[in-house]
Amino acid sequence: MSEHTEVDVVVLGLGPGGEAVAGQLAQAGLKVVGVDRRLVGGECPYFGCVPSKMMIRAADALAESRRVPELSGAVEVRPDWGIVADRIRDEATDDWDDAVAVERLVKAGATFVRGHGRLTGPGRVEVDGTTYVASRGVVLNTGTEPGVPPVDGLADTPYWTNRDIMQLRELPATLVVIGGGAIGAELAQVMARFGVAVTLIEVAERILAPEEPEASAVVAAAFAHDGIQVLTGATISSVSYAEGTFSVHLEDQVVSADKLLVAAGRRPNLGDVGLETVGLDPSARAIETDERMRAGDKLWAIGDIVGKGAFTHVSMYQSEVAVRDILGQDGPWADYRAVSRVTFTDPEVGSVGLSEKQAREAGLQVTTGTTALGDSTRGWIAKADGVIKLVADADRGILVGATAVGPSGGEIMSMLATAVHAEVPVSTLKTMHFAYPTFHRAVQSALADL
Repeated sequence: MSEHTEVDVVVLGLGPGGEAVAGQLAQAGLKVVGVDRRLVGGECPYFGCVPSKMMIRAADALAESRRVPELSGAVEVRPDWGIVADRIRDEATDDWDDAVAVERLVKAGATFVRGHGRLTGPGRVEVDGTTYVASRGVVLNTGTEPGVPPVDGLADTPYWTNRDIMQLRELPATLVVIGGGAIGAELAQVMARFGVAVTLIEVAERILAPEEPEASAVVAAAFAHDGIQVLTGATISSVSYAEGTFSVHLEDQVVSADKLLVAAGRRPNLGDVGLETVGLDPSARAIETDERMRAGDKLWAIGDIVGKGAFTHVSMYQSEVAVRDILGQDGPWADYRAVSRVTFTDPEVGSVGLSEKQAREAGLQVTTGTTALGDSTRGWIAKADGVIKLVADADRGILVGATAVGPSGGEIMSMLATAVHAEVPVSTLKTMHFAYPTFHRAVQSALADL
């Protein structure tokens, strides 16, 4: 017989959003149980956002030093991956130990249970023989894991995912990366800047396919400068591994390397959490929620599994919405018209809202404005490549999307995200003062081009 424990809320999955929900509800006086079979804090602090950005910062410093000859003199650069690896292990991940995160959760007043939790009905979660009966309900935040494409032979090889490369102590001489999205692009550039010979394979016609074509073109040019071989529009027929070498078989060639990184998207962890017991489809790509993050009777869902953006900031945003609803507070409720994201390549790609293609598919009367970042005074001074593209709804006179590519693409995006979210009239934006000489001043030129 299963042991039963009465609680107020069970949080199943303790990534950033789930951890925040559990902590806030416990501090509000509720009896909360947080469940996770992996590390508390989720993918971001151990295998994603934080360690990858440490890698990127180190690689960018190398690249910046190599720009010294054209700007200010001479410099000798000797990369040392050990510094990066030590920093990730010691400063970011505590050697992939979540003791600090668990302690933080417990100090907030929640109970932590390590194990695989499954729904067994509305408000009910079973973990290793104990059933937790939640009077208010369950918050699902089970996240995603690396997706592996069904390529013949791939599963039988010792390929890497992002989880493996974050724990890397020594660099290979050569690397093939399958996947030209944000993760694949960021890590390919890091490896190349540390001296690894990198080939990036993407099945779409361009890297960073969800972004504007102008953004993809700028980053592709930067990759060529870094010596990365980029193969787009590729069809991968099979992958093999023998005598320490990976071979990726394409239609017209075979690409070989010492190591293979698979960065071909993410897969939602929904198949074995008991969704069928609450009337939901365990094979779904995402869980549909309302504006309060409700997914069913006594059920809320947040984070990657909701399908509104697999980003830490979206999960944290949704956690605040769910907490307000569970505590019976007023909104504001979830609003996704200005979801922003940044790909931390060099140059960075910051985006918010709709792309031109998405806006046209939505039936809007679209106008666009574009400017090359290098045409701005700051861009010219810095010898920086990039582009700013604005997407406007001409009927309403507001921006519905924007992209900023450049050394500070993600930071430029902050003002554009505000404009999209607050629906600031384009006519108002055109009357603003833009500090000179800054990268964001190029927004003024893009507005003039609308």
